[in-house]
Amino acid sequence: MAGSHKAAAAGGRTSRLRRTALFGLSFLVLLVAGVGWGYLKLTGSIDTFSADGVSGDRPPDTSKGQNVLVIGSDSRSGANSGLGGGTGDVGRSDTAFLLHVYADHKHAVAVSIPRDTLVDIPACKMPDGSWTTPQHHTIFNAAFSVGETAEGNPACTQNTVEHLTGLRVDHTIVVDFAGFSALTSAVGGVPVCLPKDIYQRDLNPKRTTRGTLVLAKGPQSVSGQRALDYVRIRHGIGDGSDIGRIKRQQAFVGSLVKEVKSRGLSPTTLLPLANAATDAMTVDPGLGSADRLLSFAMSMKNVDLHNTKFVTVPWRYQGARVAIVEPDAGALWASLKADRTLDGQNAAGKAGGDGPATASGGASPSATAPVSGTGIDVAVYNGTTVTGLAADAAKLLRSHGFTVTGTATANSQDQTHTLVTYGPGLRDKAETTARLFAGARTTESAAAGIQVIVGSDYADNPAAAPATSDAVPSAVADEARSADDDPCSNLSYG
Repeated sequence: MAGSHKAAAAGGRTSRLRRTALFGLSFLVLLVAGVGWGYLKLTGSIDTFSADGVSGDRPPDTSKGQNVLVIGSDSRSGANSGLGGGTGDVGRSDTAFLLHVYADHKHAVAVSIPRDTLVDIPACKMPDGSWTTPQHHTIFNAAFSVGETAEGNPACTQNTVEHLTGLRVDHTIVVDFAGFSALTSAVGGVPVCLPKDIYQRDLNPKRTTRGTLVLAKGPQSVSGQRALDYVRIRHGIGDGSDIGRIKRQQAFVGSLVKEVKSRGLSPTTLLPLANAATDAMTVDPGLGSADRLLSFAMSMKNVDLHNTKFVTVPWRYQGARVAIVEPDAGALWASLKADRTLDGQNAAGKAGGDGPATASGGASPSATAPVSGTGIDVAVYNGTTVTGLAADAAKLLRSHGFTVTGTATANSQDQTHTLVTYGPGLRDKAETTARLFAGARTTESAAAGIQVIVGSDYADNPAAAPATSDAVPSAVADEARSADDDPCSNLSYG
């Protein structure tokens, strides 16, 4: 009898253990299935734009880091119609920044480009397959609207950024209002801080009355529509400028990154966030699958919050528009090419260590070595109305060993940025030539040889022309914001 009780007890324990094991196995299967289902759903919801519109004349891939262009679209199409997007059905770029992830994967910097910045927009592909003629001295956000489609033209914006910076863009991501709203909700809200109460008229200055309270003064967490209101406010805070709004957007993105990283970067924690974002996100084909998107996100897990910086491209007002300041901007782009941080540290990975910037540190030789023009023939043209500018540039070139085949006045004399054009097979020599002129652009042309068309940037800063240093100007570095900064700091936002 006792033996039968023991057998029954043993059988009960075995049964309970079996049930426990089965429950654990079932839970594991459900967990894996849930992640798998999320993975499959994520793969199915990723929209990509065609790479056919990306220019064939691209900067060389010299940096060991990665450059990711992030574009915010304010189209009213689809789910954006009720979220306060732009007017009409044409996709427009509301904000944009170039994220450089350094080769050591411990540092990153996001460089904002104001939407009203005057730039040159290179040839871009239209919906009918034709290519536009290059546009000179045009506002930056016009590139996204080329073709006037609801989804915008991210390839054209990418072409423009590559032409502007001389950096090769590895990936481009477009997030519209619906995607932004969903992401902030999925993360459970983003901590922000406001210097004053915000009312409806602050969002819409055309209102005749103040309206109701939208956001209260002080620290708070925002998501969804409230988060959109926070990043879109322009007239109710600071000087009412787009530059001020950019500062607030940088503070918001920094706070968002901090919130996401606090959850821990793993496929399990990232899938819900990625699912929320990708429903209204468009990416280049290189990020067009779940494994690639998650792999890129996971590559950021070791980037320290304090080493995640936000800056705005060096700028000044030019009437109602924004002009890029040289040679400061050129020095910023050069530092990113060389994987140097804003404070001059080498972030090129194991090969370079972590010491201060030196010519023998980790920077690429092309970024720091003296410019030698031996064996390079160049024709120089004055693209401005400043008398003698071509002769001055020719003297500079000769002092570095270049052979100047002649000087002349350019066909057009409203050239803003110095341009170096080159014929087939001369790209490397053109890049060497461009290093003597801070902020100079290079582009291939049908004409043989190399031509330098000096612009007003050289006329304004001839003494600063030789680009032999990758040091970021202190005015840029000192304005940088870190992702771990207090959201209540620098509340004026312009």
